[in-house]
Amino acid sequence: MDIKVLKTEDDYNQALKRLDEIFHALTDSKEGDEAELLSILIEKYEDKHYPIDPPDPIEAIKFRMEQMGMTKKELAEIIGYKSRVSEIFSRKRKLTLKMIRNLHDQLKIPYESLIANY
Repeated sequence: MDIKVLKTEDDYNQALKRLDEIFHALTDSKEGDEAELLSILIEKYEDKHYPIDPPDPIEAIKFRMEQMGMTKKELAEIIGYKSRVSEIFSRKRKLTLKMIRNLHDQLKIPYESLIANY
């Protein structure tokens, strides 16, 4: 087991290749421990070099609505008025703090997603 900090793209690719080879190793084995360490190093490298931005708040709301089979009328009950839904979706109005709290509490949308790019 030759584990080292991933500093270059080559290091990263080698770690991915090795992880692919030992991915199904038993948890309490030498290779299982190696796979766990490689996973941590790969995740750390990816977080630094390939960050994923939080989703756009409007897209996060639309996605959750689709998941829940929710209508715009039902969303209006959460954020206030039906006209507000149209204004928010057309980006003519920003979400208020009260709307963000209601969306988080009732639809379980993470705050980070609701305040991104605001």
